[in-house]
Amino acid sequence: MTGVQALQSVQFVTAKGRRLAVLGAAEWGGLVEWVEALEDRQIAKQAFAELDAAGGDRRRAGWLEWGAVAGALA
Repeated sequence: MTGVQALQSVQFVTAKGRRLAVLGAAEWGGLVEWVEALEDRQIAKQAFAELDAAGGDRRRAGWLEWGAVAGALA
């Protein structure tokens, strides 16, 4: 499900004088995944821009060697 589909599935209710938007759990999960994917793409875009600015030199761009960080992720 795309973020747009999740947003289009919103149902509106009024409770205690307040208009609220209600999403099903599956739609909410889809919306969260969509936002996370957008964030991931922005992070990757920024990292590649920094790499390009560093002339393709990963160290100058601040990228770490895999061997230096692999243990921290385990």
